[in-house]
Amino acid sequence: MRLRRNLHRSDLSASITVFLIAVPLSLGLALATGAPLQSGLVAAAVGGIVAGLLGGAPLQVSGAATSLVVITADLVQRYGWRATCAVTVLAGLLQLLLGVLRVARAALAVSPAIVHGMLAGIGTVIAVGQLHVVLGGSPQNSTVDNIAALPGQLIDSHPATPVIGAITVIVVLGWPRLRGRAGGALRKIPAPLAAVALSTLAAASLTVPRVELPAWQTPALPSLPEGPVLGVATVVLTVTLVASMESLLSAVAVDALQARRQAGAQVAPAKLDRELLGQGAANVLSGMLGGMPIAGGAMRGSANVEAGARSRRATVLHGVWVLLCAGLAGRALEAIPLASLAALVMLVGVRMVSFAHIRHVQRHREFPVYAATLGTVVVFGVLQGVLAGGAMAVVLALRRLTRTRVTVTEEPRGHRVRVSGQLTFLAVPRLTRAFAQVPDGADVVVELDGSFMDHAAYEALRGWGARHRSRGGQAVFGDGVGRAVSEPLSAQACRPWTPWRNHHCTRSEVVPATSGGQLLGGVSAFQRNTAPLVREELARLAREGQRPGQLFITCADSRLVTSMITSSGPGDLFTVRNVGNLMPPPGSDASCDSVAAAVEYAVDVLEVSSITVCGHSGCGAMQALLGSDHEPGAQTPLARWLRHGRPSLARLSRTGPLGRGEVALAERPVADDQERLSLVNVVQQLDHLMAHPCVARRVAEGALQLHGMYFHVGEAQAYILDGSTGVFAAVAPEAGAPAVPVAGRGPEPEAYGLATKV
Repeated sequence: MRLRRNLHRSDLSASITVFLIAVPLSLGLALATGAPLQSGLVAAAVGGIVAGLLGGAPLQVSGAATSLVVITADLVQRYGWRATCAVTVLAGLLQLLLGVLRVARAALAVSPAIVHGMLAGIGTVIAVGQLHVVLGGSPQNSTVDNIAALPGQLIDSHPATPVIGAITVIVVLGWPRLRGRAGGALRKIPAPLAAVALSTLAAASLTVPRVELPAWQTPALPSLPEGPVLGVATVVLTVTLVASMESLLSAVAVDALQARRQAGAQVAPAKLDRELLGQGAANVLSGMLGGMPIAGGAMRGSANVEAGARSRRATVLHGVWVLLCAGLAGRALEAIPLASLAALVMLVGVRMVSFAHIRHVQRHREFPVYAATLGTVVVFGVLQGVLAGGAMAVVLALRRLTRTRVTVTEEPRGHRVRVSGQLTFLAVPRLTRAFAQVPDGADVVVELDGSFMDHAAYEALRGWGARHRSRGGQAVFGDGVGRAVSEPLSAQACRPWTPWRNHHCTRSEVVPATSGGQLLGGVSAFQRNTAPLVREELARLAREGQRPGQLFITCADSRLVTSMITSSGPGDLFTVRNVGNLMPPPGSDASCDSVAAAVEYAVDVLEVSSITVCGHSGCGAMQALLGSDHEPGAQTPLARWLRHGRPSLARLSRTGPLGRGEVALAERPVADDQERLSLVNVVQQLDHLMAHPCVARRVAEGALQLHGMYFHVGEAQAYILDGSTGVFAAVAPEAGAPAVPVAGRGPEPEAYGLATKV
């Protein structure tokens, strides 16, 4: 019963938090589209109640969609409001059909570069249009016209509305940075609500445009748009695709966020087909009641999860509160200045242009897709932008498919033919010309570095190999990592990321099998097999500089291969390794500034988004801490360094079976005191991290997350920390699927967890 009461209490508080965010946002989105302001509240209420009850993502919060602002504004201007409502109903019916056909997963196959480019383009359109409202004017018919009219609008701006907009922006940006006990209490109030409330108070004595809510009446029935059937079908399809895509991607993002927040708990995955059915039903009802088109939003959904929601009750209750507010608080809403709502929506639009997404797509060499989508959305529209991005993605895929590089090199023991890229019929002439450079009777190794080979290329390779052998030569065909299949075992060239035992994969015949020979043999194997494969990527990193996303602090133990454990490559991790994965707190010892300097560089210069502290089993530093006192007068460098682990040792002595700060493994008992100390040490070093001002500041801003991890060497098993319970849960193999990026806050000082993929 106590658990049920706690669930009800957390759902209730989360519903109020999301309600306070949804009301000003819904009014602002309605203002941005030119729709009746009450239509935004209708969409929020219907989205919360209907989609909340019927949808497959219980913690997703639906309402007036940011991604549909541009489309809805065009519909209102072109067809009128009643016809826009009809389009919403038709789009909902089409969503119901798609849900019945169970095609929801297909929407996730769209390139992330297209999705991010579409959202960035929509955000640009929203921001530029709402800037005119902040300045006291009205947005133009297109983004190009808005940009052209901006200088004149700046000259003729309203004297008071820019000030109100500036107050809104300052409060939204500064609210999460409030400090002190009073600041902590104020931060519980959502920043959008605080911004609108303060700007309303500031504008109380000013004559500025304000919200005008018409008297609630029975909504007029939607009427079909007048115009060519093909045009109407296009807009219905556009609304359906954009609303469905945003809802499904947001559902996956909220699902991943919920799994991270409740690490170790059994969290059922979102049912995407059911979510599509719920969104369709909500859009049908919203259109019938005169509401805006509805979609699930990652911003409201993530706020719901962060506020502690545990079930769909929070989502439904939020819709109920919106409904009550619309009926009982109309007078209060009419005091809100339009400039405040416009500034709020303008900020939402600016945040949709994410530089993290730009770096992500650039790293995967899909920036042309992103740029084509963004530019076309801004100039022509959303559907045209998605089509342009898809066309660019196809062009890039074809270019990669047809881009094949064939090189022939002469080596002491024969010739080597390297084929980089996909082998299709288009590459056969190039392949034939390369084979013509190989003398008859020569020994040849052919390295095939590609994941695809069509029948024409296969026949060309097989035919040439047969002819070469018939003329007295030898031809050995290798695999995609550059190692010939029949290469003598004595060479022992190690394939990248393949199993090895006792270092045999890095020993070479030409180098003695000593410790130094082993190292040089590994370098030689790298130069022969791996360097040709990574040279282009490393050259790019050399030109562009390092831009890692994570700082990884772990032990110097030779058994921990960080890149292997995290499946990361060059440029992904900024790594700090020391004895015992210790993070000395500020001011503890001037001789330990190297670790703090690395953290400061990673946080302030590289602007990493997460820091992971990783302990491990069998740690010699933990064993030494348990067996020695390490008094302040210790003279050896190792003894002086291990003094920074004494807080962990003291924390261990304070923990009992039920004591505060107890740590545990979810799947099995903790083996011994050494393993328990390793787990406690991870938590203690996270506390030390939060003592560093640069880390605390970025965490408070929501730009940095701290994670805890424990790696058991003998099990080859990683465990992640749930800071609310102190339990380390094993990472399941299927948990490594990449998650859709979602904006979120950093952890509180006492609550640390680890994203599924470090």
